[in-house]
Amino acid sequence: MSERVSGILLSCLLFAALPCLAQDVQNPDTGDSKVQTAKTENPPEPEAHGSRMEWRDLPRNLWHDQKGIVSGPLHINKDNAKLWALFGVGTAALLATDKSVSTRLPNEGSAKNASKWASRIGANFSIYPLTTIFYFYGKADNNPRARDAARLGIEALADAEIVVNGLKFITQRGRPVSKDASIAFFKGGDAFPSGHSIQAWALARVVSREFSDNKFVPLLAYGLATTVAVSRVAGRRHSPSDAFVGASMGYFIGDYVYRHHHAPSEKSRVALWVVDHVSFGFQPRP
Repeated sequence: MSERVSGILLSCLLFAALPCLAQDVQNPDTGDSKVQTAKTENPPEPEAHGSRMEWRDLPRNLWHDQKGIVSGPLHINKDNAKLWALFGVGTAALLATDKSVSTRLPNEGSAKNASKWASRIGANFSIYPLTTIFYFYGKADNNPRARDAARLGIEALADAEIVVNGLKFITQRGRPVSKDASIAFFKGGDAFPSGHSIQAWALARVVSREFSDNKFVPLLAYGLATTVAVSRVAGRRHSPSDAFVGASMGYFIGDYVYRHHHAPSEKSRVALWVVDHVSFGFQPRP
């Protein structure tokens, strides 16, 4: 229990700066970067028209999200084909080298222990409470951007959870818990893809887009997500391809959720079932 508490505390400390950093913008008159401006609604976006969705919309959103995510491969076109190809080639290359990497990683030692501890940042017992805290911070501080990041973050995490558990059930891949462990598919495992990676990257993408005007926030968010993905491999909980596929899918799920549900117009409320021609986020809107 103490290990779980320490993981939650670390996550809170690392992310606590995000809303504060996002609000510290330069004063146009004095040039003082420490002067805090009045809180306003989110800056204009191509899909943002001021209306804000509520928690009661979440079940419907998840249903439409899943249809869009699952049908993503059916919407490959010239704009996103290169990214699909990179994703496929990268996955294939890592699958081919997974066993070799597994035999080289130490079974025990300080590196494995450190990786196990670091991966707790992306665990359910850390990431969901952290996002909830972020939401209540936004409510208490009247910070709409923090509230949006949290609400969309929860939606992205839920979407990622549905996708990853479906793929784990289908692929049944073993974990590289030791050098001689089987990492074959369809043998009764639950390693592919990495759940920690997909959730950490989904949340990182939402936070990074919400606070894209502050260059430090995306750096911190993606850095933490990368730490989670790498730690799952170094800690022998996942093969490299598990972490790569999880991270890639998490990134695009987070992007998909943000593009389709960030302060949407009334039209998009009614027609969320219409899948964008660049579904799954492989080609962000300008």
